[in-house]
Amino acid sequence: MNDTAHCIPDGWEAVIGLEIHCQLLTQSKIFSGSSTAYGAPPNAQASAIDLGMPGVLPVLNGEALRMAVMFGLAVDAEIAPVCVFARKHYFYPDLPKGYQISQYELPIVANGHLDITVGDAHKRIGITRAHMEEDAGKSLHEGFVNESGIDLNRAGTPLIEIVSEPELRTPAEAVAYMKKLHQIVVYLGICDGNMQEGSFRCDANVSVRRAGTTAFGTRTETKNVNSFRYVEKAIEYEINRQVEVLESGGSIQQETRLFDPSTGQTRAMRSKEDAHDYRYFPDPDLLPVHCDAQYIEDVRATLPELPVDKRARFERDYGLSTYDATVLTGERPLADFYETMVAEASGEAKLCANWVITDLLGALNKAGLEITESPVSAAQMAALIQRIGDQTISGKIAKEVFEAMMNGEGDADAVIEAKGLRQITDDSAILAVIDQVIADNPKQLEQYKGGKDRVLGFFVGQVMKATGGKANPDAVNRLLKERLGPPGEA
Repeated sequence: MNDTAHCIPDGWEAVIGLEIHCQLLTQSKIFSGSSTAYGAPPNAQASAIDLGMPGVLPVLNGEALRMAVMFGLAVDAEIAPVCVFARKHYFYPDLPKGYQISQYELPIVANGHLDITVGDAHKRIGITRAHMEEDAGKSLHEGFVNESGIDLNRAGTPLIEIVSEPELRTPAEAVAYMKKLHQIVVYLGICDGNMQEGSFRCDANVSVRRAGTTAFGTRTETKNVNSFRYVEKAIEYEINRQVEVLESGGSIQQETRLFDPSTGQTRAMRSKEDAHDYRYFPDPDLLPVHCDAQYIEDVRATLPELPVDKRARFERDYGLSTYDATVLTGERPLADFYETMVAEASGEAKLCANWVITDLLGALNKAGLEITESPVSAAQMAALIQRIGDQTISGKIAKEVFEAMMNGEGDADAVIEAKGLRQITDDSAILAVIDQVIADNPKQLEQYKGGKDRVLGFFVGQVMKATGGKANPDAVNRLLKERLGPPGEA
């Protein structure tokens, strides 16, 4: 991602805050026992509680609470000893109760932070709050004529809404922050992070002001953007639109907008409500939630190693560069794959990193596969590394073996035997080939004897060609130097 500070017109500054909606990976909904599985037929997973039918009572899903606390601890936030659910009133067709159960004055998580890096710049972004709430259903418009459909399967799915401080200043910073959050919630195992399915989506609040001023401008909110690239494009467009309006003498309307990926533009959807318009009040059907110190510590004990800690450990324990460690810890399954491979390969941490980053990820990307779908397991990759280490094959031959493994032709040993790729390490066998190559190339021998040391590379190449690349390269170089002597000696 390129830094997009250049997209902000001279003399202006953007003020950006993100509200990230993160669906929690529970098996049932936040206040009912309905399934949260994705892909069921419309309205097959909406119970009377999800629909807010008369006489029903919501009951908080304890797993959703635990996941929310996990997130708060992961971003060094305060966990509220007491939090309260509230009713947030507004009418939309996909919200059948006429209100959403959310949190307002007393959220579960407050005052956290996240550190981001854009280019060489490091910045800490405050997290104002993260509150639990229920998701709404979905309005469906495609396939209908002069009407819409409503699918309430998603209604009641547990969410945490993560609200940043308005401390982001460029689209690049916003995307870096969003990616960091995405990485954390997936590492924690509290969200699958699937943006296409709406499990992780963003509302972008954007305003502009003259550079050097401190007062906030009027903001707009672009709703439900579900890709990193679209968030960047939506914010960039909105910054430039607002500056153009203000420079032409107009004023910005506080409103909710939608981003259209086909045009790269935002468009007005409705006027933006303020908090008082929602008529918040504590939900009378739900008791306050108490999180005592012991509960919080019990949850803390379940936290996995987070990406920043794992990256530092990879650099320290495996001697990896910051770049390699960052790539390998980008996704938890990839980090687990690498560590399994290193353990099976009896160390060889740097060589394993090179093969995973360059060869395996390159092949998976070409095939459109995730690391969890790799045709070659970590143990099989480790066995390949071991065959390089014990000189059964050379690094060059290993590329051929790896390709065969990716094509399903077996593990490293099976491919090596089937294709006859075992490396020639016997000095006498290599010397026989060297002598033949020298005899066949008197002109090059004369050049070498005349002092042209680069001709040695020609002889190495000819020996490797004659042995089908199976001669040990170190042995070839050593034996050729012994046979030919120093360059320039007649």
